[in-house]
Amino acid sequence: MKKEQVQDANEFKDDLINEEPEADVASETNSFTEEVSEGASDTGAEVKRLQDLADEYQGRALRAQADFDNFRRRTQKEKEELAQYATSKLVTELLSVLDNFERALVTTPSSTESEAFVKGVNMIFRQLDGVLKSEGLTAMETVGQPFNPEYHQAIMQVESEEYEEGIVTEEVQKGYLLKDRVLRPAMVKVSM
Repeated sequence: MKKEQVQDANEFKDDLINEEPEADVASETNSFTEEVSEGASDTGAEVKRLQDLADEYQGRALRAQADFDNFRRRTQKEKEELAQYATSKLVTELLSVLDNFERALVTTPSSTESEAFVKGVNMIFRQLDGVLKSEGLTAMETVGQPFNPEYHQAIMQVESEEYEEGIVTEEVQKGYLLKDRVLRPAMVKVSM
């Protein structure tokens, strides 16, 4: 009997080794593998969504930084222009005073007593002119120049044998530049 039991045990062992795995174990393994791969694809999708969101926020931050840099540069430029041309209103109002000084100096006094007065006025005029020049005020040279509507205001056209057509023949009122801007255009007569 012992031989039969040993033989039965060997057969049982061989059956276990050669036997295919049970269907339940195989299906459990397959479902676990599917869950892992679904989780991995869900995680991959979530990672991609978060990466897209991070890229969008980074783009927004870069645009905001660029906007701020542009604002800073524009503000700095406006400050510089304001500082450069802050005196333009005052200088514009002083132009009529300058014109009147020039008119007063053109008249020649008839008596010797008024010569000292004229010298004093001339000194005051030069001082005022020097202060305005230090602020960047310069008078335009117009006579003999081609008419330019940016710098000249034509008040009359005149016939001239001395100048070609479109040339300034006479300056009625001086024009001035403050640094590189026209502060007051020159009133001129233009040849036709």
